[in-house]
Amino acid sequence: MAQSDVERVEQVAQGDEAAFEALLDAHGDGVRRHIARMVRDPGAADDLTQETFLRVWTRAAQWDGRGSFTGWLYRIATNLTLNHLRSVKRRRQQPLVLPSEPDDEDDERTAPGWMVDASALGPDAVAELAERNERLRSLVDRLPEAKREVIRLAHEAELPIREIAEQLGLPEGTVKSRLHYATRRLAREWHDLDTE
Repeated sequence: MAQSDVERVEQVAQGDEAAFEALLDAHGDGVRRHIARMVRDPGAADDLTQETFLRVWTRAAQWDGRGSFTGWLYRIATNLTLNHLRSVKRRRQQPLVLPSEPDDEDDERTAPGWMVDASALGPDAVAELAERNERLRSLVDRLPEAKREVIRLAHEAELPIREIAEQLGLPEGTVKSRLHYATRRLAREWHDLDTE
């Protein structure tokens, strides 16, 4: 008879490496795909997957058994990924200056995605776009934590409602409601800023 995730987590809390390997085998690929959809960087997805399972290994005893193990696991992965995305936004890792022409014809380097749209705009338009993005980030940061988390998962990570609900351990209706009210509040505050 196959062991359940609950039994495995209990064994991991006691330091059972075989139970940990079984959890990793059962959930590792799914967690990595989930993270990869959010970060769109294979290296970062690998690192964050490893960090997620390190947390499972070191904090298995903290899982209280309420809700599903999968929901707890994906919550860890989501929180680590959101923290990673926040830190990346604070310090862009792409080069600011790219060579005008590649040294090699096979070299397929292009401008990073976050620079592409702005490269076709003039300096005034780029400055205005940056200012608008900063205002929007500021408005999102002022949302209550529960609504802010749903907005980020829906818009930054581009997750469907079902996955957001699963990760946060909430009913889909609650996620929809939080998303609706957060969007309405952002729209109202954006309008108020534009009319000042």
